[in-house]
Parts: sequence; structure tokens; C-alpha cells
Amino acid sequence: MTNSLPPADLSRPAKSATRRFMLPLLLIYPLLAVAGALTHREIFPLAALLLLLTVVMLPRLAARRIGPWLVWLGLLFTLFLVSLYGFAGLLLEGVPILINALLAYWFGRTLGTPEPLVARFVMAIEGSARLAQPGVADYARQLTWFWTLLLGAQAVLLALLLLCAEHVGLLARFGIVSPLPISERWAAAWLHVGGYMLLGVAFLLEYGYRRWRLRHLTHPGLHDMLLQLALKWPQLSRGYRAASS
Repeated sequence: MTNSLPPADLSRPAKSATRRFMLPLLLIYPLLAVAGALTHREIFPLAALLLLLTVVMLPRLAARRIGPWLVWLGLLFTLFLVSLYGFAGLLLEGVPILINALLAYWFGRTLGTPEPLVARFVMAIEGSARLAQPGVADYARQLTWFWTLLLGAQAVLLALLLLCAEHVGLLARFGIVSPLPISERWAAAWLHVGGYMLLGVAFLLEYGYRRWRLRHLTHPGLHDMLLQLALKWPQLSRGYRAASS
């Protein structure tokens, strides 16, 4: 009698390889978005949308099932049709709004549970004993609130910029006078650069503040923390047990 591994075991190397590719691919996305904003060429926002769509569906595509591949091809065809009418750039400008809103929801929905999202991060990176140390659990919940509010506010701000930007905003495109006219240059700069910079700066400032506030504890280095987050990210939304498995 021969022994065989269960399908889940056979798929683990493929899933691990897929996770390693996702972060580098995501880093290319803002570069394409900025290139589209600077050159006003439709090819860049279209490429950014194709890349983002592929990254989102990559785990399902890697499973080699026909259903996800048909969905992916259908979405690519839809994007092609949208690009023919010149709306790829508009869709791309809406992506940061959607991402910030979804992330705010992801953080916020865990606030009503005993395990807020930042607490899951702590347990995934440093273990459950870390959360029991003085001040850690309270700070994890406060930090979950912080990211919920910041990401929610960012989504609202980006939506206002997309609506009210002079000449290129949605209101202007439909011939409606904006009640809050915003410079096209400033709107584009924040939509394509400023929003990402804000989140990066907030992350770094919070990391420094955390080390000061919880200075009675040792902390992992920034590189190690980011590496562990990247490795555990796909499982974190399912809670600590999934993340630690």
C-alpha cells in the first residue's frame, strides 16, 4: 500500500510561492499609477488595473481551477472594453478609495471582538505571550481604532478629491459646478502620491511612538516586523489561530 499526501500538503509550496510574488507585484502598482498621472497615457492606468486585478486573484489562479481563470479572463475583457471608452484612468483613481474603505472596514469590524486586528498582528509576529504583557493589549486596541479612523478619513478625502477636482473631477466631467472646487494639481498629487505617503509616514511614526510608549518591553526590528507581516498577511483576517498555523 502506498502513502499519499493530502491535497492541502501538496498545495503548500505553491501557496508559499504565490505569497512571495504578491508583495513585489503590489509595489509596481503605485509606480504605474504615478506614471499614468504624469504622462496622461491610457496604457499606464490600464496596466495598473490589470496588475491589481491579477494580484487580488493570484491565490485562486494558482489553484488551477477553471472557474477563477474564467472570471479573470472575463474581467480582463471588461477592462479592455472600459479602456476603449477612455475610463481606465477614472477606474484607477477610484481604486485607492476602495482600498482605504475596505481596509478601514477590515480594521473596524474587529473592534467589537476580543481580538482586534492589531492584536492579531502582535500574536502572529511575537506570540500570544506578548499580548499578555503590561500595556500591550490596550495599545493594540487603541491602534486598531487609529487605523480604522485614519483609513476611513482617507477614503472620504479621496472621494471628495475625485468628485470636486477642477476640470477632471466627476462633477466637472458631468457639467456640475463643484461646491468645493479643488485644484486639479493638488487633487492628482494626493490621489496618486500623497495618500500613499500619508500611510507610510503614519506607519513609521507609530512604530517610533510604540517603541517609546512601550519602552519597558523589547521590540522586533522594523525589517523583521515587516517580513513577518508579509508572511502572515493572508491568514490574519481569519484570526490568530489561522495566522499561527
